Amino acid sequence: MNRKLLAIYLKDHLAGATAGLELARRVEASNRSTEYGSFLAELVEEIALDRRALLDLMGRLGVGEDRVKNAVAWAGEKAGRLKLNGELFSYSPLSRLVELEGLALGVQGKLAMWRSLRSLTDADERLAGFDLEEPIARAQSQARRVEARRVRAAQEALAADAS
Repeated sequence: MNRKLLAIYLKDHLAGATAGLELARRVEASNRSTEYGSFLAELVEEIALDRRALLDLMGRLGVGEDRVKNAVAWAGEKAGRLKLNGELFSYSPLSRLVELEGLALGVQGKLAMWRSLRSLTDADERLAGFDLEEPIARAQSQARRVEARRVRAAQEALAADAS
């Protein structure tokens, strides 16, 4: 096992998890009073749990955080707020759709990471003691639930002309 590349891989995913958590918090805050609110509040908690699990695994493997990558990811998520959404100053149905698509991509990336790590358990005994099935199952559940909301958001934003 190439420990140097594994460390880079984990640091990259931690940066992605940092951006994903910030995105999830923003989407939840923007949708708190909508039918999406309770789902998104639950998702924020799960994404935070997944990020902590990744940090725990990194600690077990002796991989430290890359604070520069995390800061860049955090700032990148903030810059992503500047995208056009059909409204000058307010949140629009397109905002929700694009943000849910971002969350869907993040969840798929996280799922791929956990599965990749599971494939290495025979090559690195340090991974064998870490429960990878739980975060894999959680990511699969998140993917299904985000997709259902993403489809509904697409219908709300794109299917009907809101006059």
